[in-house]
Amino acid sequence: MRQRYLIALGSNVRHPRHGGPPSVLRAAALALEAAGLAVLAVAPVIASAPLGPSRRRYANGAAVVDSALPPRALLALLQGIEHDFGRVRRGQRWGARTLDLDLVLWSGGHWQDKALSVPHPAFRTRAFVVCPAARIAPGWRDPATGLALKHLAARLTRRASPPRAAPRRAP
Repeated sequence: MRQRYLIALGSNVRHPRHGGPPSVLRAAALALEAAGLAVLAVAPVIASAPLGPSRRRYANGAAVVDSALPPRALLALLQGIEHDFGRVRRGQRWGARTLDLDLVLWSGGHWQDKALSVPHPAFRTRAFVVCPAARIAPGWRDPATGLALKHLAARLTRRASPPRAAPRRAP
């Protein structure tokens, strides 16, 4: 049975063959296809500030893919692509990385085991994930909240209203 997945893409390290982080993401989208996934849509790349100790800005994007793989097998495939791009999983969490591929949403709803949780547990709070995703799958609903990606993006990016002035009292 075919499933759709939303994959978040991130990079903040130059790759010797592919170039800077935006080019790494474009190459990663091609690598998803070369690995046998049907890439249905790829979001425009955005720049974002890093989480954690890394000082380098990130290039972020998203892709919607179609596959017959179950979530755990897709995770293994994504980690293999990351490895092919030079990612080594050790050391500091949220450090600099050539390529980060996260399984964010799945058309099957929820998945959880000791290695994987879908939906991604923190994606709702990360504009660098939600905003590119909303560009290519605005109506896709988060199974935990029922909100569409476009609504999650609006919540993360709306500007707060300026505080209202206190009403003046008559002397």
